[in-house]
Amino acid sequence: MKLIPFLGFNGQTHEAMAFYAKVLGGSVVSEMHYRDMPMNEEMKGCGEMPVETLDWVAHCQLEANGATLMAADGPQGAGPSATTINIDVDSIAEAERIFAALAEGGQVQMALAETFWAHRWGMLLDRYGKPWMVNCMKPMQAGA
Repeated sequence: MKLIPFLGFNGQTHEAMAFYAKVLGGSVVSEMHYRDMPMNEEMKGCGEMPVETLDWVAHCQLEANGATLMAADGPQGAGPSATTINIDVDSIAEAERIFAALAEGGQVQMALAETFWAHRWGMLLDRYGKPWMVNCMKPMQAGA
């Protein structure tokens, strides 16, 4: 299991992550914009993105000396959010167990489900109001 800080921005993810990569001596290893995300059944419920935000970053990952930092430009109207902790686990069963335990007494924001990048992914606020994401990644495809 890995705990990965996930930073929320309001249109500045690309610039901020390039800055952090330079400062930390790392590199941005992936970046996807909302315009490039496959829209299908799993993404329904995320809402329509305003045209002016389609070039915002939906996901960005930086690697530096064995550490990982992730970020995205937040949902429209939400503005920059507090840091979210992303839990990256190796099995669907572990993702389901952790998500259920964290959700108890909390508020599910995106139900744990399969996505194009993960066997399971979901978002919630725990009973203390802290934001979490649970992620059981699919293997990365060559060239992705």
